[in-house]
Amino acid sequence: MPEILIQNARAVLTMDDRRGEFADCDIRIVDGVIAEIGSGLRSDGELVQAAGCVVTPGLVNTHHHLYQTLTRAVPAGQDALLFGWLQTLYPIWARFGPEEMRVSALAGLAELALSGCTLTSDHLYLFPNGARLDDTIAAAQEIGMRFHPTRGAMSIGESLGGLPPDSLVEAEPNILADMVRVVDAFHDPSPGSMVRVGLAPCSPFSVSRELMRDTAILARDKKVMLHTHLAENLEDIAYSEEKFGCRPGQYAEDLGWTGPDVWHAHCVKLDGKEIDLFARSHTGVAHCPCSNCRLGSGIAPVRAMRDAGVKVGLGVDGSASNDSGNLVAEARTAMLLQRVANGADAMSAREALEIATRGGAEVLGRGGECGQIRKGYRADIAVWDVSGIESAGSWDPAALLLAGPTRVKDLFVEGRQIVRDGGLVTIDLPTLVEKQTRLARALAEG
Repeated sequence: MPEILIQNARAVLTMDDRRGEFADCDIRIVDGVIAEIGSGLRSDGELVQAAGCVVTPGLVNTHHHLYQTLTRAVPAGQDALLFGWLQTLYPIWARFGPEEMRVSALAGLAELALSGCTLTSDHLYLFPNGARLDDTIAAAQEIGMRFHPTRGAMSIGESLGGLPPDSLVEAEPNILADMVRVVDAFHDPSPGSMVRVGLAPCSPFSVSRELMRDTAILARDKKVMLHTHLAENLEDIAYSEEKFGCRPGQYAEDLGWTGPDVWHAHCVKLDGKEIDLFARSHTGVAHCPCSNCRLGSGIAPVRAMRDAGVKVGLGVDGSASNDSGNLVAEARTAMLLQRVANGADAMSAREALEIATRGGAEVLGRGGECGQIRKGYRADIAVWDVSGIESAGSWDPAALLLAGPTRVKDLFVEGRQIVRDGGLVTIDLPTLVEKQTRLARALAEG
């Protein structure tokens, strides 16, 4: 792998333990790792000019449903709450196959990369017509993004009191068998790994208690992480109290779903006891502010979580409920919502950016090697051009979320450049957009 020198950055925001910020700074990359940070560095490798730019760690997305990129702005679901929205979209998703999964994942990953994301998770919990987790992993490898896919599942259909149609659920023995298959085939626990697999039953209202428990046991045996949706809105809380006789946090703890190897999506309606539980157990949270706004779920208590010591990262959630996959825009929304809820001093632009970088890496178990610009860390780096109209007149160009671009200039993953001068270099984006549009039109006309 060639050596690279990112040169003459106007500012570098490291997100290291001291939250160091450096002006007129260079970064030298060797074999996919940050080798040196400072001014006036020299290298015989490739030079990447960053004059007029702010450099940050690559952003980290802790919750997504990449397959949903094919179903943005579906008319019948535009104004529905969570459960009604799902029931509108399930029949459409039931018509997907491997090609829809792969192309939609490519489009979602491309959008993330252009917004500065270098590491993303994905929660795929339905597998119609021969689709497999393998389809999304292939897409991530094509884009060149560091990937943490999770093998999700739904096992309780409408006939048994669940939310999804019976056609989209799987038998639980088959789910567990395929979980073993994908972990054995793709999970790489080594330092600098490009693919790590998690296990992720969809939600308490679409799988049994037994599957939740058995998945936790399997994940610990395989030494992989656990992920699911939890406490997303008031409907979610009501379902838990009616079906399980307890709140979602207690349900999670009873079934082994707390700990440093677990992260839950949304958590909009966690109460104080649940926040304390997550802090004590080092359980992570994927905060999805735009989706929570779109579905009217509420404002997650991120300020209270952070103050209690809960690990919090950001997630764009699916593009059927966002309907975007721009992670830097997600970070700005997270900042603004905490200010709406708690006052203008509740969250700074720098803290929101920290959640989007270092915070997400910690949630995904990569805090020791990703999410910071630091010697010895993986070279996952975003370069933002702050010489344009978005930042014109800004007194603090490092405050990207107040006055900065929402599209990255250059992006490096493991030292490999996947965005150059604002364009993807690993795939033909116009061809992908044409294919994505064609597939979406076929679904709409279906």
